[in-house]
Amino acid sequence: MVKEIERAGIPVVHVCTVVPISLTVGANRIVPAVAIPHPLGNPSLEKAEEKKLRRKLVEKALNALQTEVDKQTVFEN
Repeated sequence: MVKEIERAGIPVVHVCTVVPISLTVGANRIVPAVAIPHPLGNPSLEKAEEKKLRRKLVEKALNALQTEVDKQTVFEN
């Protein structure tokens, strides 16, 4: 689905926990997530720390969304 949305001219960021799968399906902008049960957070952290973690992931995804890419790109840090 990611490739079809991009083909329509809408940039997409695939936030995922297993990067090789995203690469296999052809996602162009890939942001690694935290873990399979909690991709955008970590409930073992204190609330303030988890909020910082979530904010960092969302900001990374927004940055990836604004970045022009011509091939598959993994936005690590």
